[in-house]
Amino acid sequence: MKSKQQRLNNIIGQLEGIKKMLNSQADCLQILTQLKAAKSALSSLTTTIVEEQFDSCFPKLKKSDKKLLINLKKYVTTS
Repeated sequence: MKSKQQRLNNIIGQLEGIKKMLNSQADCLQILTQLKAAKSALSSLTTTIVEEQFDSCFPKLKKSDKKLLINLKKYVTTS
């Protein structure tokens, strides 16, 4: 399994590739496909970070604030 840093490096590489594609006026469908792949990779990384670090990031919140963030966590992990 790739580390979060490796996954982020892959996303950066994808974005750099998209930038080159845009500069060379590559086919629109190819660019959109790569954008979707980068978006999916970033979403997956976001979900991983939220799931792994949610409780440790917010241990001292008020109960009402924690409920709000729990709902946010559900939204992020199901989107």
